[in-house]
Amino acid sequence: MSMNVGSGSSSGEPEVLMDINTTPLIDVMLVLLVMLIITIPIQLHAVNLDMPVGTPPVNNIKPEKVQIDIDEASVVYWQGVPVSAQELEDKMSAVGQLQSQPEVHIRPNKASQYAVFANVLSTSKRRGLTKMAVIGSEQFVQ
Repeated sequence: MSMNVGSGSSSGEPEVLMDINTTPLIDVMLVLLVMLIITIPIQLHAVNLDMPVGTPPVNNIKPEKVQIDIDEASVVYWQGVPVSAQELEDKMSAVGQLQSQPEVHIRPNKASQYAVFANVLSTSKRRGLTKMAVIGSEQFVQ
């Protein structure tokens, strides 16, 4: 009994395969196809907005402003008049109940205590004030 191992050539080298391996090519094509299928709905998703046409009307009514100042001694002023914490809270409650709330501008001094400023902000949040602005922040730039 004999067994033929290897190729029929006497050189001992294996035969060269002339066929291309298509498995990696098919894998890459399938990955690209899946990526295309996933990204097409994102590209086609659009948000339609109905934008107004023409020029907007001019608003000649200036909004009412409430000025809250905090000086270097951490005293709080409402429209230039010093107020206590309870008075400040009462005034903010009254302003928060208005249908058309005024703009509230808080102007702290650089030397004032942060706790007082944080208290004014938290009180305004609790009392429902929505139009808040901190002005005079250029003094804090080094």
